Formats: sequence, structure tokens, C-alpha cells
Amino acid sequence: MNYDPRYPIGKFQAAESYSSNDRVGFVSRIASLPDRLESAIHGLSTAQLDTPYREGGWTVRQVVHHIADSHLNAYIRTKWTLTEEAPTIKAYDEKAWATTPEMAADPALSIRLLKALHARWTVLLGGLSDSDLQKYFIHPATKKSVRLDQLMAMYAWHGDHHLAHITELKKANNW
Repeated sequence: MNYDPRYPIGKFQAAESYSSNDRVGFVSRIASLPDRLESAIHGLSTAQLDTPYREGGWTVRQVVHHIADSHLNAYIRTKWTLTEEAPTIKAYDEKAWATTPEMAADPALSIRLLKALHARWTVLLGGLSDSDLQKYFIHPATKKSVRLDQLMAMYAWHGDHHLAHITELKKANNW
């Protein structure tokens, strides 16, 4: 199998079901992501932060800000799913969001946001019942149903996926 820098830990594959141990692991990975991300970018220069993780890819700075944007959306999707019956969520254009003015800001801004967001989100996720975890939303582009336990798995993967973009770039450049 050839290495694909777009998917340094492989593509996400949702399982049909998840054990309670799986779910605890997902919450733990989500909870620890802001600190792991902060550690990964610690000491990087402006030039390094503005280096794309691959040819044609986002810069490290954009990746960090994207994670905040994406996880904010995931938190809201979680709340909608818990409070509405099978809601159709609002999609967003992540490529366009990666070009808005705050994307040039210090990524520490998004790290601070992620620390607060993940603290709150993991309290929410950790308090869900088995029946809550079977609730789902509908994605407007794919028309697929996504259960909350699958969302947990997906965002545990998502954080690790983008963190690996940064750590693999650092390894490749001996930073």
C-alpha cells in the first residue's frame, strides 16, 4: 500500500457499532487533542506555521484553525441531534472557511478555543446514554444518517488525522 500524505493515519471507516470502551477512548482522544495539538506546534516559526503539510495542502496554521472550525460544527451537530428529531444539519464549505481573515491569526487563538470547546464537548459526550448515542442527523450532501456514536468516532479520528499532518511534516523536515 502506498503512503498517501492526505491520509497519514488512513481514511475514516465508521463501524456498525461501538463498545463502551471504544466510546470512552473516543472521548479521551477528543479531550486530549488540544494539548497534543499545542505540543505539536510549540516552537514552530512563522515560516514553519505557513508551510503546507503537502503539495497543494493547507498550511500548519490553516490546519489548526480548520480543526477549530470543524469541531465547533461537530459540537453544534451533537446538540442538534440531541434536541431535534433526525435533523438535517447545515453543511459548510471548509475550503472557503480556510480562507477567511482570522485564518492568518496566531494558531494559539484556535488552540485556546479548542481547549474550552473540547472541555465542554467531552462533558456532553461522556454524559450520553446508550439511547442518545443511537440518535442521528442527516448530512445534506450525502443524505446519509450519522449516529452520535459514529460522530464521536469520526471526530476522534479527525483530530488525530490532522495532528498527523503536522507531526509527519515536522518529521519530514527535521523540525
